[in-house]
Amino acid sequence: MISALGLDLGHRRIGVAGCDRTGLIATGLTTIHCTTFENDIAQLRQLIHEREVTLLVMGLPYSMNGEIGTQAKRTQKLARRISHALQLPMEYMDERLTSYEAESMMHAQRISPSRNRELVDRKAACIILQQWLDLRRQTTRSHETIKNREDAPLPSKLADS
Repeated sequence: MISALGLDLGHRRIGVAGCDRTGLIATGLTTIHCTTFENDIAQLRQLIHEREVTLLVMGLPYSMNGEIGTQAKRTQKLARRISHALQLPMEYMDERLTSYEAESMMHAQRISPSRNRELVDRKAACIILQQWLDLRRQTTRSHETIKNREDAPLPSKLADS
């Protein structure tokens, strides 16, 4: 079981998503309008307390060629500051195209992204967290498969050798 928050960090807003206790489904929770660092942390701390969060998943905006550019470096600096202030471990998740994906979802629902920027941020945070949960589940399954193979008895021909 995992209790994580997914964060889509921006200068004006922070999209926030949470997952259910099983670690299967991410849900958009809120969008924090950035005022002061202390106020932003207080809002995150409240969510962390309510949801018993143990990990932060931060979206990292790699450049399209997969490099860490200026924006990603700024995001890393803010992410480390938030993680330190909240005294929680964090992991990064590639957030390339998550805002575009969120906007596409909104268009499909006939919702205007330009009039609902906070919803875009919240949906992007949800996509970031869901991708992280899916990757985590895949990795866990892969390790379980390898472990099960290691624990499996040897075929009789090999066991007799």
